[in-house]
Amino acid sequence: MEALTLLEHDILLFIQEYIRAGWLDGLMKVITFLGNGGWFFIVLGVALAIYPKTRTYGFLVLAALAVDAVVLNLGLKNLVQRARPYDQFPDLIPLVGRLKDFSFPSGHSGCAFAAAGTLCLILPHGKKAWGYGLLGLAFILALSRLYVGVHFPTDVVAGAVIGFLSAVLVVFLYRRQERKRRE
Repeated sequence: MEALTLLEHDILLFIQEYIRAGWLDGLMKVITFLGNGGWFFIVLGVALAIYPKTRTYGFLVLAALAVDAVVLNLGLKNLVQRARPYDQFPDLIPLVGRLKDFSFPSGHSGCAFAAAGTLCLILPHGKKAWGYGLLGLAFILALSRLYVGVHFPTDVVAGAVIGFLSAVLVVFLYRRQERKRRE
């Protein structure tokens, strides 16, 4: 087994033995639930798309989520096929039900950072706090995946990076299209 995977095992075991606490378990399960199937971020995108003043933001969030889903869930998860931590190491006990899909990269982290990244990049200066708040939630959600024991740290980092890059791509294409439209 490679050294990085063993180090990640040790990190997850440390979290399991020294950081998990009964009062925190329920909160982390709720936070991780927000990323299940990307539902929270899809609802956020749809809610923004409903209102004319925020419609563009909503469509951009949904576009970034779509890019992220294609790259992560349809592409990399099936290409890499990394087993979940608890499937590789019996001493790691998940706090949520065992998942049937692959571990790398974290889809929860990806969708959270795709939505948050989009809003951080596109919201005007006076409203950026909303994007930064969502970015904070994305960070906590990514950490929750380690806490509940369903991802290795590199899964979470890769998911966050891919999610944020999905946001960068979508916002870049939108701004380029807007410049062409104005010319």
